[in-house]
Amino acid sequence: MNTIHRLQIRQSLAAFVLAAAIAQAVAAQTVTTLAVPNRANSTPWVAAAGSFVAVTWGAAVNGKGEIYLAVSRDGGHAFTAPVRVNSVGGDARISGEIAPRVALMARSGVPDPLITVTWNAKGAATEIKTARSLDGGRTFVQEKALQVKGAVGDRGWQASAADARGALHTVWLDHRAMAASKATGDHSEHKGEHDGVAMAQKSGLYYAADGQPERELFKGVCYCCKTALAIGPGGEIFAAWRHVFPGNMRDMGFTMSRDGGKTFTPLARVNQDGWSIQGCPDDGPAMAVDAKGTVHLVWPTVKNEQGVILYATSKNGAAFSTPVRLPTLGGPKPSHPQVTVDRSGRVFVAWDEARDGVRRAAIALIGGSTPPDVLDATTSYPVMAATDAGVVAVWTSGPPDRSTIGVRVIQ
Repeated sequence: MNTIHRLQIRQSLAAFVLAAAIAQAVAAQTVTTLAVPNRANSTPWVAAAGSFVAVTWGAAVNGKGEIYLAVSRDGGHAFTAPVRVNSVGGDARISGEIAPRVALMARSGVPDPLITVTWNAKGAATEIKTARSLDGGRTFVQEKALQVKGAVGDRGWQASAADARGALHTVWLDHRAMAASKATGDHSEHKGEHDGVAMAQKSGLYYAADGQPERELFKGVCYCCKTALAIGPGGEIFAAWRHVFPGNMRDMGFTMSRDGGKTFTPLARVNQDGWSIQGCPDDGPAMAVDAKGTVHLVWPTVKNEQGVILYATSKNGAAFSTPVRLPTLGGPKPSHPQVTVDRSGRVFVAWDEARDGVRRAAIALIGGSTPPDVLDATTSYPVMAATDAGVVAVWTSGPPDRSTIGVRVIQ
């Protein structure tokens, strides 16, 4: 190898290193960090209306959790300081599948939308609570619990969405029947060898809305997988969850309402995945509805002992298409998928998965030709929302004891 060749190699290596450094710096500049100091910040959720973006998350210290919210009025580039949502200090129950939810409703003649945050609170009993902000996230009022006072048992894994009138619709998993069984001497556990179809009958999918008290829609839900809820362009209410079908099959259940939640269609099985498991996978579905009323559903399952994320669509609540497996990062178990549709109709999916001992979150355009884009190192539980100019991705970043919330605008 001559001197010129060596010099060319050195120059190429130097150029490569410089380009990598520049790319890393540019990427770092595009990530906004949200956090409450000296707390573990995690489990975010995001909603957008035009250029208004609201991010809510949990912040915990010494085992006590609070719910916070920050807003952006420029499409997710700059955010206000975090504001606490829950009025009872330390009552927030925080985990990846029990993330707080935020919903927005644009108001005529008012620059900022109505903001509603829903979270899981745990004190003497577990509760699904909501609170609203009428001033763009500066203060929260009208805090209330959605279940009847004194309801026994555990509940959570909620999902919520606001319709065009501003009414909030919420579904959650409720285990009061299990508590009642234990009170009468049945001490079976929900997880483990006793888990199955019969045990799942003690857990139900509950629904409540403004002006409509809580009620049980279905029995037989999988115990601890997040639920999904979305509002269609005609006011339809779509709900999805993991259900326990005969043979202990953990498939997606689906229902919809066309009359504002007064009635719901019978339980529909989205697909027969063939995954039977003695226990709850702690990983539920996500859903989005586009401007034409098409429902986009993603969920994790297992095929041939390999974890996969499946994607299917439904035209306004009719039967779902045959699911397709989405490309991921190559890990053994991609998890916690989310889906959103932007203004142009592009469908994005985000998820996290562990490879080589590191869990990373990624985002991809469904049907796109480019590989998945890793959002950040050591990330988990990504969520997304579509703005008037693109998509905002939000995730938990960093070690559990000092984690923060990352935000990135994707155009």
